[in-house]
Amino acid sequence: MSLPRIVAFSASAGRPSRTRALVEAVAEELGRLRPVDLTVYDLLDAGPDLCVAAREELPPSARALIEAIEGADGLIVGTPVYQGSYAGLFKHVFDFVQPEAMLAKPVALTATGGGLRHALVVEHALRPLFGFFAAHVAPTAVYACSAEMDGLVIADAGVAARVRAAAAELSDLIGISRAAPAPR
Repeated sequence: MSLPRIVAFSASAGRPSRTRALVEAVAEELGRLRPVDLTVYDLLDAGPDLCVAAREELPPSARALIEAIEGADGLIVGTPVYQGSYAGLFKHVFDFVQPEAMLAKPVALTATGGGLRHALVVEHALRPLFGFFAAHVAPTAVYACSAEMDGLVIADAGVAARVRAAAAELSDLIGISRAAPAPR
């Protein structure tokens, strides 16, 4: 059997970024738990022409990102928080994803923000989005604010514990998903 294909996607428009570092931390922990075929993307990988209205208008780089998300066996997604919600371009990427491609797909949620007041974005914005898709979302989501990271390194023990928990839950969900018959 082939390794599970995991796509990690950071909706940060910059590189390097705290959001990508958090996404990669979950991916690294997942890789410690089980062998995976991991690809990490961020908005820069979609190219400068992501902002189109129809999927047919997507440039090849953005189309490749969408197809990778759809074809993955599991996702680790992350977004910076702006004005109490996920990044607009994060949502724009998922507007192109076919809902049937997300059905029962295991997903781990992460987000970064400037302060603790944005911590519930994972529950009030990200979880409902992936609920719409009927994805299987890991129970533990990971939010990290500036004070909980030292640059691009997780500096808070609570955040590190949530990273480990989210990765373990995602690993379990991938195992269940790969063992179950494909949805019709």
